[in-house]
Amino acid sequence: MPVPSPFHDRTSKLCTSYLWKEWSGYHAVRSYDTVIDREYFAFRHAAGLIDVTPLFKYDVTGKDAGRFLARVMVRNIAKLRVGRVTYCCWTDDAGKVIDDGTITRWAEEHFRVTSNEPSLRWLETIARGYDVAIRDTTAEIAVLALQGPEARTVLQKATDIDLAKLRFFRAATGRLDKCEVGITRTGYTGDLGYEIWTPNENALALYDAVLDAGRQHMIEPCGLDTLDVVRIEAGFM
Repeated sequence: MPVPSPFHDRTSKLCTSYLWKEWSGYHAVRSYDTVIDREYFAFRHAAGLIDVTPLFKYDVTGKDAGRFLARVMVRNIAKLRVGRVTYCCWTDDAGKVIDDGTITRWAEEHFRVTSNEPSLRWLETIARGYDVAIRDTTAEIAVLALQGPEARTVLQKATDIDLAKLRFFRAATGRLDKCEVGITRTGYTGDLGYEIWTPNENALALYDAVLDAGRQHMIEPCGLDTLDVVRIEAGFM
């Protein structure tokens, strides 16, 4: 049985289509209206807001965190600088791709791995012999993606992070309204976009703050059907 995401109290009231699907054990909106025209327009001409909390999230910490992830990933993650994000896949010893996702280095000994499929057991198996701790934070961290040409203007109205200095595949921490957040300049739409990470208890306040900041910029809550369209257009298959 799917469970609600931390944003469900807001998204369920906005979803007039009643079109939902299951995503990694969560209820996820397919589209807020019976057609996706407004959502598509928002992604391409304004700003679209989408709940991407169901992404699997694993926080990897410890003295050997960088060395361990360099062993796991097809890139040398040990060389990833603090405040940087990279996208790559991970494979078994025969080179078969297990999954792909983003890896963010929040601190010298703190990385976050995201994936579409559960990878915790595999990561824990490979971690034997390394001084690392791996914690599944999927159910602890709420994530919103704000995507579209107006995304920076909208988000800057609500946060103290200087987004003009946040380049592609960079990460920063700060405040958004009253919430402690991490913001990464990442996304799957092929347009300007950000992902906002915060503990679950901040989820509703975060959602309200971003939506309020975007009201004059034609912000729209968007569902997975529209995300599929724009990511395919961008070549993110």
